Amino acid sequence: MRPTRPRYLLFIALAWAAVTWAVLHVIYSKLPPLTWSAVPALLIAAGAEAWTGRDLRARIAGERGQPAPPLFMARMLVLAKASAQVAALFGGVAIGFMIYLSGMLDASTPRTDMVTAGLTFAAALLLAVAALYLEYCCRVPKPPDDNGGRPDRDEDDRPAPFPHH
Repeated sequence: MRPTRPRYLLFIALAWAAVTWAVLHVIYSKLPPLTWSAVPALLIAAGAEAWTGRDLRARIAGERGQPAPPLFMARMLVLAKASAQVAALFGGVAIGFMIYLSGMLDASTPRTDMVTAGLTFAAALLLAVAALYLEYCCRVPKPPDDNGGRPDRDEDDRPAPFPHH
C-alpha cells in the first residue's frame, strides 16, 4: 500500500470546494445556518489519531510495551488513509462555503456561517495532519544491512561494482 500523497488530498479538497460552491449558488438561501457540531468531532478524531500514532511509533521502536499485532497495524493504516480523505472532503466543503460566503459578510447569517466554515476547515486540516502522522507511524523501519546502512558500498568504502537495488 502506498503512502497517501498530500497532493491527492489537495485534489479532493479542491474538487469538493468547487462542487460545494456550485451547489451553494442554487440552494444557499434555502439552507439553515451551519452547525458547528463537525468541529469537535473532527478535533476528537485528530487527537485520537495523533495519540495513537505516537503510541504505535514508541511500540515499534521498542520503547513502550509489546509490539502491536500486524492486523492492528493494518487497521490503523486503513483508518489513517480513510480519515485523511474524509478530512480533505470536509475541508473542501468548508473552503467552498468560505469562497461562496466571502462576498456576503455584511449579513449576520453568512458572517456566522463563515466563522463556522473557517473553524471546520481548521479542524479538518488538523485531522488530515494527524491522519498523515498516524500513517507515517505505521511504517515498519527497514532493518539495517550488513554495510552500515549503505547498500551500494563494499567494506572498504568503494562503490560496489554491481549496485543492488
